[in-house]
Amino acid sequence: MSTERKDRDMDTGVLVTIVLVVLVVLIAVAVVVTTRRRRSEKLQEQYGPEYERTVEESGGRRQAESDLSERSKRAEGLDIRPLTAESRESYSESWRQTQSEFVDSPEEAVGKADELVQEVMRERGYPVENFEQAAADVSVEHPRVVGEYRAAHAISMAQQHGEASTEDLRQAMVHYRALFDELLND
Repeated sequence: MSTERKDRDMDTGVLVTIVLVVLVVLIAVAVVVTTRRRRSEKLQEQYGPEYERTVEESGGRRQAESDLSERSKRAEGLDIRPLTAESRESYSESWRQTQSEFVDSPEEAVGKADELVQEVMRERGYPVENFEQAAADVSVEHPRVVGEYRAAHAISMAQQHGEASTEDLRQAMVHYRALFDELLND
């Protein structure tokens, strides 16, 4: 065999190896991109508006998705349980009473609504010592209403500083009610 032919055969072999390596790398990149996209889509579907809020707060999708995945893992370790029929009825009656007190004392009614939501959460198995952690925990199973909980809490905090109108307090009751209903009837 001539040297020229050996060089050509070697060049062909090197070229085939390079092409194969490039194909393997491209396939690996495609798999990674597809996996990330599916993960993003799954988290967006699971968390809804909470996904976008988390992206905004954390400064990017990668950090937000990491945070949301951690929430899901944390929630798996919680012992979340349904309420008994008796508890549901008792809480429903307490809510009706709290709502009826709103007309005469909106500030107190909002405070009681907040306490009532926390009681239900506690009985269901959610830790409630820290608001942000409680909201994050609730967001895993109730992502559509966690925004309501955040809004109600913000109004409640404003009220404590004398910065909430009666209309704001009414809105807080509506927001608390959305989460309350979900927690009660889940």
